[in-house]
Amino acid sequence: MSEPSPTPAKRADARRNEKALLDAAASVFVTEGVDAPVRRIAAAAGVGMGTIYRHFPTRADLVAAVYRHQVDACAEAGPALLATSPSPFAALRRWVDLFVDFLTTKHGLAAAMRTDPDGITALHALFLDRLVPVCDNLLTASRTAGEVTTDFTAYQLMRAIGDICAGAETPDPNYNARLTIRLLLDGCHDQRRGETRTAAEEVTSVESSSE
Repeated sequence: MSEPSPTPAKRADARRNEKALLDAAASVFVTEGVDAPVRRIAAAAGVGMGTIYRHFPTRADLVAAVYRHQVDACAEAGPALLATSPSPFAALRRWVDLFVDFLTTKHGLAAAMRTDPDGITALHALFLDRLVPVCDNLLTASRTAGEVTTDFTAYQLMRAIGDICAGAETPDPNYNARLTIRLLLDGCHDQRRGETRTAAEEVTSVESSSE
């Protein structure tokens, strides 16, 4: 006789527990790198080290799972930020912050999965398929709002951000990747155009209401 399948409630609990573990691992990886001790991740997640090893027998398994988890989180955050931010460009800035956190894991992926090149290729394809369209939507909305006028693609922007983050892998106390990315975004942001468009829309609104 086969064993009964787990109940939906148990499966939901397992998914929540795994998400909490991956959130904790991602947070530790961002601050300490992918070589951070497993005990730090266990402490951040509030679980024993055995729990982590049951889910992810090797560090490569854990890093790959965090990578996929962060890809999903970045992909889901794009539309949510666009709906709740004060402007499309503000949403883009907040999304880039999440993307930079994700890149911390991405840059450690090759070393952690050096024995699985096919796995790395599949994860890179997932990264492009999920995140480039999200960034493109944020850029398109920013252009429509008059906040970005420079002609570049989402892939070019993401590649530039990735190159900036890669520079932080070499210890240099005078280099701040996040500050450099902020300068990059400032250069893309046509704040005057955005303000002019907003003012014009307000005039149109006033004229319409007075008719």
